[in-house]
Amino acid sequence: MAETSLYSREDKLRDASPRAEPLRRHSLYEAVTERLREMVLEGELEPGSRISEKRLCEAFEVSPTPLRQALKVLVSEGLVEMLPNRGARVTEVDIQEVVDLFDVMSVLEGLSGTLLATRASDAEIAEIRDLHECMMAQFRNNQRKEYFQLNQTIHRRLAEITGNRVLLELETSLTLRITRARYAANMQMGRWEESAREHEYFVEALERRDAHGLSAAMSLHMRNTGNAVIQRLKQE
Repeated sequence: MAETSLYSREDKLRDASPRAEPLRRHSLYEAVTERLREMVLEGELEPGSRISEKRLCEAFEVSPTPLRQALKVLVSEGLVEMLPNRGARVTEVDIQEVVDLFDVMSVLEGLSGTLLATRASDAEIAEIRDLHECMMAQFRNNQRKEYFQLNQTIHRRLAEITGNRVLLELETSLTLRITRARYAANMQMGRWEESAREHEYFVEALERRDAHGLSAAMSLHMRNTGNAVIQRLKQE
């Protein structure tokens, strides 16, 4: 089909249906990929749930081809797995893997802080401050989804600003594997408030170009996030 918009349907996919949002990407399959990824990361498609190609094609108003291309991308990202002769399902979250991932992420964030203190330009530091202020406005307005999206944008930009391509590739890959769990943890009010304060600390350290303080603050922020995620997973 030629349409590139998603329309909500009454029949839900594991208690969640796609929202009506225009698909503005270079190709239809990329738009489907982004929407499907969002549904997995935000829990609209729950861990372990089967993915109905028929329902998704109807909801997205697309043919099976772009949907199957999108599924292949999510398989490569570890968010979906293909079952022999049984279609696809959302992967389960492995708690030990999450523990291991956060161990690595906390070290990478510390390295990012060290590099950023000397490599970030004044304009880039100002950009991070502006993004942070926008994120804090979402915090004050209790806009959790929008807050989380800006949170992800800030972490992505910080990794980019380090100028270390290997670091950026590692963080991008690992972030995809833990975003589902991070999203759930950030929805807890206590952790949300704590996370917002931690962001303020490391933005201030960045503005001072305090390499040691920034490294420590970013590493601690990631470790605290990991502890909250792991606690949430164990409760579930």
